[in-house]
Amino acid sequence: MIGILGGTFDPVHYGHLRPAHEVYERLSLDELHLIPAAMPPHRTPPIATPGERLRMVTLGVAEFPGLIADDREIRRGGVSYTVPTLESLRDEIGDEPLYFIVGSDAFAGLPTWHRWRMLFELAHVIVVRRPNVSARALPEWASSRLATDVEATRRRPAGGLVFLDVAPQHVSATELRAAVARGDTPPPNALPAPVWEYIRTQGIYRSRAS
Repeated sequence: MIGILGGTFDPVHYGHLRPAHEVYERLSLDELHLIPAAMPPHRTPPIATPGERLRMVTLGVAEFPGLIADDREIRRGGVSYTVPTLESLRDEIGDEPLYFIVGSDAFAGLPTWHRWRMLFELAHVIVVRRPNVSARALPEWASSRLATDVEATRRRPAGGLVFLDVAPQHVSATELRAAVARGDTPPPNALPAPVWEYIRTQGIYRSRAS
């Protein structure tokens, strides 16, 4: 069983990696792919290049068994819509369960996404949120897909919706970029040491507007 987590990862940090690994373990996935966007459709363009962000993800996932850096959106180029990414994975794994992992804020904006209803035709949607966050009232399209638990999703390849509370990680990519631009060293609990070393040696975020 495969899960995917997309993002700009500019840079990748523990706020991405630790929740991803928690979901990987709780869903008993075989693999969880972290997929850097070539060109995100809902955000300002990243500061780091696609190649730099892929390299940072590759270095970051090395600390977490089961997490994999996946370059398919960078290879595809253009705007990184999620549906083509899920279609390419579906072609690879056939009718096995596929899990698309998304944060609660992004989930709230799902109806603004390109071909968003196709997401549920291709994968189960796993919404990660911080504990003790009040659940919003679900629209009908979401409540009709709500699965009782993860086990219920294993019997079909796609179509379910599950909410998972994960341990909060108080790390911000915006704050990390700003710290690096000021010449500060990020705290060790913010991102893996190899990622920081790569940022430092390549001069990422020091000489570019962030």
